[in-house]
Amino acid sequence: MTSTPPRSVLLSWSGGKDSCMALWEMRRASELSVATLLTTVTRDYDRISMHGVRCELLQRQAVSLGLPLQQVHISKDASNADYEAAMGQALSQHRALGIEQVAFGDLFLEDIRAYRQKLLAAHSMTGVYPIWGRDTQRLAREFIELGFCAVVVCVDPAKLDSSFVGRVIDASFLADLPAGMDPCGENGEFHTFVFDGPLFSETVRFSLGEVVSRDGFWFCDLLPQP
Repeated sequence: MTSTPPRSVLLSWSGGKDSCMALWEMRRASELSVATLLTTVTRDYDRISMHGVRCELLQRQAVSLGLPLQQVHISKDASNADYEAAMGQALSQHRALGIEQVAFGDLFLEDIRAYRQKLLAAHSMTGVYPIWGRDTQRLAREFIELGFCAVVVCVDPAKLDSSFVGRVIDASFLADLPAGMDPCGENGEFHTFVFDGPLFSETVRFSLGEVVSRDGFWFCDLLPQP
């Protein structure tokens, strides 16, 4: 009896822990195979959009994961329509190659999921949500227990103190989060960059750079190291 080969999907890749856990779950379940990591990049800064991580580190991350990477470029002033046009072009390319699904690391925000579904439907594609509905406290602990390593690269000061930017995600970090704060930052409290763990062939090396306030958020620059 022959087994069914895994379906090829794209993975919406932010470089952070939730998309990393989505990849982990797909590898564990063996039903889906990631063909390409798809990352939105702000061309004006040459950094991951929203997260502010340099594209050089994003590229090293993809190499360590052993997966192809496609960067979808938008401008710093891109509207939703601009984003949808750029993403739509990338989706159409892969749909023409027979890929019908895109995986996301979303956890519980119904409006975000509905937005993604609408965007994908326009290209005859559907979404896959490997960690949807997971208890975020347990998921954050599992991330640490599995041996993944991530650093906080962006903080929304309206939701979390700026002192958290630049910190590594560990038990101490989780213990220090204010009461009621989502431990996975699903409401946009913080964003992360994963630099090591069981899916990585080698550590993505960096040093902490300048912490700056930009566009209402605090960012910690990560400086690539040999």
